[in-house]
Amino acid sequence: MIPFKFSIAKNQSEALGLIHQHQHAAFLAGGTNILDLMKEHVAQPTEIIDLGRLPLSTIKSTNTGISLGALAKNTETANHPLIRKDYPVLSKAILAGASAQIRNMASNGGNLMQRTRCSYFYDINMPCNKRVPGSGCAAMKGFNRMHAIFGWSDQCVAVYPSDMAIALSALNANVKVMQQNGSERSIPFTDFHVLPKDHPEKDNSLNHGELITSIELPKNNFASHSSYIKVRDRNSYAFALVSVAAGFELEGNTIKTAHIAMGGVAHKPWRALKAEAFLKDKAATFANFIKAADLEMSSAKPLSHNKFKIEMGKQTLIHAFEVALKG
Repeated sequence: MIPFKFSIAKNQSEALGLIHQHQHAAFLAGGTNILDLMKEHVAQPTEIIDLGRLPLSTIKSTNTGISLGALAKNTETANHPLIRKDYPVLSKAILAGASAQIRNMASNGGNLMQRTRCSYFYDINMPCNKRVPGSGCAAMKGFNRMHAIFGWSDQCVAVYPSDMAIALSALNANVKVMQQNGSERSIPFTDFHVLPKDHPEKDNSLNHGELITSIELPKNNFASHSSYIKVRDRNSYAFALVSVAAGFELEGNTIKTAHIAMGGVAHKPWRALKAEAFLKDKAATFANFIKAADLEMSSAKPLSHNKFKIEMGKQTLIHAFEVALKG
């Protein structure tokens, strides 16, 4: 690590004031990602601002659903009675990620801010447009088995690593953030993370110094018909090759609405809009599940080492639909 200043924010206003004094300052919540990046010299903030004393860890019911405090731990969120009852897909997604020790430290807001685990991003001796804009993308012609099949550009083929965020995407969450002037804005989850295009160094739509305060979950009608399926190289402490969060609102055997998001396939949680549109008002049959999966994966663009993700994506979608249907 390079030398850095360590500050402890006593409240939200102080946190915002501190980070706006330095362009290269960074917030610290659980620290499960940024500390690793600092140790590898991938991230080199000049100041770390500890958010641990801020009152942003409450999980509570609201008139429109549930509010998740940005500093609530992943373990607290996954095991909260309200989440297990009304948002089980979120509980399952969180518990599929990392390890128990990391979930005990990682915060909800920090989970959204974590950066790709692309090996070329972590290796400072390799070119990476995300780490050093304009240096090139070593993964493009390198070993890209874990990389994107949707939404990638010539600048970056990395994938976003979170499990929690895939469920949040399917749940139509909103991210509340506080700006420097103290005002709040709400970002639809589908707009929070961004595709690489010509600026792969930008992971999300936050401006420098904006502070995530909560994640808002609207009420839904698919708690009893939802699933999270994660395919990975080993059963624990591994990132997804492909994952799927799915929820159905059923009327008899008819799917009134489908909410589907995929992980391990793009630079952001990939909302499976083609599959959702096809399944709307369709019978919940295996044949329709196959058609929806084929349609969603038809626009996939594999790289040299990850063509297998197309068939894996189809089968994971179908399996997630079957599990969601059974409830």
